[in-house]
Amino acid sequence: MRILVVLICSLALALVAGAQNPPEKKEQPKKKGAPAGQVSQPPGKALGKPAEAGKPTGAGKPMTTGKPTTTGKPMEVGKPTGAGKAKATGKPAEVGKPAEVGKATEAGKVKPRGKAAEVGKPAEAAEAGKTKATGKPAEVAKPTGPGKPGESAATTAGRTAATGKPVQPKNFNLPKQPNTAKAPPVTFQQGKHIEGSQNWQGQSYTVFRNYTPEWHDQGWWHSHYNNIVFVFGAPYYWNAGYWFPAWGYSTNAYYAYDGPIYASNNLPPDQVIANVQSTLQQQGYYHGEIDGLVGPETRGALAAYQRDHGLYETEAIDQPTLQSLGMA
Repeated sequence: MRILVVLICSLALALVAGAQNPPEKKEQPKKKGAPAGQVSQPPGKALGKPAEAGKPTGAGKPMTTGKPTTTGKPMEVGKPTGAGKAKATGKPAEVGKPAEVGKATEAGKVKPRGKAAEVGKPAEAAEAGKTKATGKPAEVAKPTGPGKPGESAATTAGRTAATGKPVQPKNFNLPKQPNTAKAPPVTFQQGKHIEGSQNWQGQSYTVFRNYTPEWHDQGWWHSHYNNIVFVFGAPYYWNAGYWFPAWGYSTNAYYAYDGPIYASNNLPPDQVIANVQSTLQQQGYYHGEIDGLVGPETRGALAAYQRDHGLYETEAIDQPTLQSLGMA
């Protein structure tokens, strides 16, 4: 009886087992499509564990075996910004900057080179052409009008010369008779004015602007002037620091010059003229005889000296000229 029960149980178990086996066999073909790397595994070991047998991450992980990020990163290998930066290798801004290399304003500025005040200034041109004798036309001859030196400049120049090298007056032994060939006589002209004197500005030239010759007899001259001297027989009267010809005092009086003569150092007119001639001779302006006459050669020497020293070309013995010569 016991054997029968065992047989029945065994048969039942076999039937039960046989009924359960077919579903398991049907599922196996589905798992055959696992990755190729698992075909060689023994069929009896882990067939019932699909998760363990065919894990793509364990057997043939594409991320581990052929990571593009590790082996051939395009960002690392062929970065255009890292390998061939145009900026670092050949910066056009650094190499050929027009602003740095060829700045028009730095290299060839028109303004600095063409300044009327830097290259071609009239003030500099005037300095370049300074008068040889003084070298300072700006101080000696300040113009008060077109081409006219002012009195202040002339007076300043004369004072400088006077203090620098004063000339001691001398008493010259002059000829008894004038050389009329070298100093021809001038004639009396009623109402005549000294030519060009209207342009001579300043108090020192007032006497020349106002001068006009007068004809009077001896009585009239003596009644108006106390100081009258004679040079080569011709009378001169003294007035306000100047000697003037006294026309009419002597009918045939000889005058080589008709105008005022500055009365320097209380000398008579002929000695003043002789001292001026001597000083101009020493400075190379006068080359004639020291005769005490303001003839053409003496007037020419005076004009040359006055021109070179920024004075009015009066051709006369005036106060500014004598101050410049150191004689006043």
